[in-house]
Amino acid sequence: MSTSIEPVTFSDLQNDLVTRIRGSASSSVTTEKIKRALNIALTDIHLAPGNKFSWAERPATLITHAPYSDGTVSISTAARTTILGVGTLWNTAVTGFGFNNVRAGGQIKVGTSEEIYTVSAVTNDTTLTIDSPYTGDAITNVSYQYWENEYALASDFLRFVDLNVFSAEANIPLVGASDFRRYWGRRDISGRKPQMACQVQLGFSGSTEPQHRVVLRPYPDRVYSLKYQYVTRNLAVTSAGVAQQSMVEDSDEPIIPRGKRHSIVLHALYNLYRDDGDDARSQEVKAEYNQLMQRLIGDMPRSQDRARFVYGAKRGGYRSRRFDIGGRFDTLDD
Repeated sequence: MSTSIEPVTFSDLQNDLVTRIRGSASSSVTTEKIKRALNIALTDIHLAPGNKFSWAERPATLITHAPYSDGTVSISTAARTTILGVGTLWNTAVTGFGFNNVRAGGQIKVGTSEEIYTVSAVTNDTTLTIDSPYTGDAITNVSYQYWENEYALASDFLRFVDLNVFSAEANIPLVGASDFRRYWGRRDISGRKPQMACQVQLGFSGSTEPQHRVVLRPYPDRVYSLKYQYVTRNLAVTSAGVAQQSMVEDSDEPIIPRGKRHSIVLHALYNLYRDDGDDARSQEVKAEYNQLMQRLIGDMPRSQDRARFVYGAKRGGYRSRRFDIGGRFDTLDD
């Protein structure tokens, strides 16, 4: 065990918890149960409403994809899900960005049709597959338009730091699915930088990893660099500095700063007391834990985030436009 006054590693946290419950909980509290309680506590601390900690926040940059329409396309009525291109470079990388001109998940319209199809696969530079059959007549060498409005978020994404804002720097609000569909129902609207974003999660595919996405409207008319802030779901780190979702090995550490890690033990302790039927001790420890969390939250530089309603007020000679689109949403100002 570490000689530090405060627990540091997963092993320290286990020993601290064992010491606290010794003689007051039943023998059913096994090592596995202790480990599970500590990891549940670590997650709960970061998921609880109002608990916003700078150590769990991460910056990220989303690079948007410019529309692509080089060459022409043909579709036969015999193979309605296959689109053939002439003069197209669909499977060729966009210089400097690491993604191809066309990729699965993007949207495409062909000729004068108003139907929007989703690209399900790109075979090569001149062949791609769409997710549903083309419904029109056969076409030969007609124009087309490809674009992307849905983008993957960071692989360790848990939630946005501000649930009302996708990108503060780009002044793009984050809205719920209902408002998003109401104001930007069509997926083929473009012409400028995105003005609204909506978070979605796709169905699972090939693994248990969640597929977090952000959908933008209008779809980007060129390449943009959109910076956003999110809370990571990697709440632990190995002794080698590798981030992971939970503590596994005895030498693993939580991302909570040293000196504050006993909060994990208190959270786990009141849950173990509760599960053991010792409600009195559970409530005593819970009160101690809540007091500690209030101090931790108070230490965070969050006073500037307190929102208030403004009514078209002017500041510095200009009218505030904080995260509002045409007056459709409540305007909040800090």
